[in-house]
Amino acid sequence: MKQKLLNLLFVIGNVVGLTAQAYITPNTGLTYTLDDLVAASPSTISVSGTTYTLTDNLTISASDIFSIDTEATLEIGADVRITIFGNMTVNASNFTFTAIDSNAPYEGFRFEEFSVIDIQNSTIEYGGGLRVLTETFTINNCLVSNNVSGISTGAVISLSRGMAQITNNTISFNDTPAISSGATNMVSAYIFNNYIEGNNQENSNRPQINIGTTLASEPLQIVQNTIIGDRSLDMVGGIAVSNFVGGTINAIVDNNIIRDNRYGLTILGNNAFAFIRNNVIEDNDTQGIPLQGGSGISLNTSSVGLEVVASGNEIRRNLWGITVIGEATINLGDDVDNVGQNVFDDNGNGGITYALYNNTSNALTAMHNCWDETNTPNTLADAEAVIVHANDDNSLGLVTFDPVDCAFLSVEDLVFNNLKIYPNPNNGKLNVENNSTYKQMHIYGIAGKLITTESIQFGTSEMHINLKTGIYILEFEGDNTKEIKKLVVE
Repeated sequence: MKQKLLNLLFVIGNVVGLTAQAYITPNTGLTYTLDDLVAASPSTISVSGTTYTLTDNLTISASDIFSIDTEATLEIGADVRITIFGNMTVNASNFTFTAIDSNAPYEGFRFEEFSVIDIQNSTIEYGGGLRVLTETFTINNCLVSNNVSGISTGAVISLSRGMAQITNNTISFNDTPAISSGATNMVSAYIFNNYIEGNNQENSNRPQINIGTTLASEPLQIVQNTIIGDRSLDMVGGIAVSNFVGGTINAIVDNNIIRDNRYGLTILGNNAFAFIRNNVIEDNDTQGIPLQGGSGISLNTSSVGLEVVASGNEIRRNLWGITVIGEATINLGDDVDNVGQNVFDDNGNGGITYALYNNTSNALTAMHNCWDETNTPNTLADAEAVIVHANDDNSLGLVTFDPVDCAFLSVEDLVFNNLKIYPNPNNGKLNVENNSTYKQMHIYGIAGKLITTESIQFGTSEMHINLKTGIYILEFEGDNTKEIKKLVVE
């Protein structure tokens, strides 16, 4: 009887082993579609209609290609990993990577060094993130949402080297930050036109974009992104670029909207240079503890060598406007190369307004800026009242802010922040209030695809919109300006 039981267990074990096993492509230079993989290893991957199911680890070998060019869904089992040593190309008009059970995430994607990765038009959800060890990585027009800490722990997209291209994506509500690189890695990614919201749901002390050192010869570029925090999270910042390991920071941070985070943008460490231009940095105060954060822009280094040039930024309603700490320096405007034209309004804490806090012994130039947007034109006394420097404490460096200037503000600039939409959430009827600037409203899905464009009137108007339940991005457009808002439809 005992022997029969052992034989039965042996047979059951063999059957289980046949139902799910890892598959490694044979490294013979072939291209594999999903259907090819089903034929090659039906115990690993199966298909029903346009839904494929992967039940064990899949590895694409160094000389092989994994190609997806048709609309479909790949459901992936709990703790299953996809590893790419060769090439992976996803260029279908719409493709979804998801878990078989959203409560049992798959482990994620590991893209090995020297692999070539190009992912387009995809939804990546309920997995363990993308561990990017290769220099050749593109992800474009994708929705990356509701992923957990798995194969990638630093962020849902974790970079290790090179110049990754991360463009036109929506990265939202993942347990980990959106994009990161290791402290000792040199990464000069191109992060362009992404909508990034509510990442780091674990609420760890990390920002949504968290980059270490960069290539010296090529700048990190964080351009034209919208980075919105979840106000229920009190530890999550907007953007941080840090050098703690003797490397280099070479960065361009331009034309971003950064709102509702613990802090807006911080650069830390020496041997660093950055342009910070034309960003809207507002309401980054979720923690509410001034000695622990809340700056629109914060620069901090303990040794000489952090230099920033900033112009055209709009910095409003943070606990601090700009804080400069240790040996850091910033040029906010001069009479040679930098036009200034930074706008400050209502940054402060404890009942005191702090547009610029020079907590260093370095002299700073900050000419041609508008220091109080609400009360224009500014006087030198208005500027002095919101700047902390040598005139307040002789151990601090002097800030040269003469001349002050709000003349560059147009009527559109002054009313930019008054636009309101309500109710939100919404059930189909939308009111637009205080519109003196915008002529059109573009409605985008959360994955970044344009759904419709509506003409809008100046003043207050009522609109009826026919949208399914979900989250949408509204882009209001005028002749010379744009504004982004989020709409929830119930």
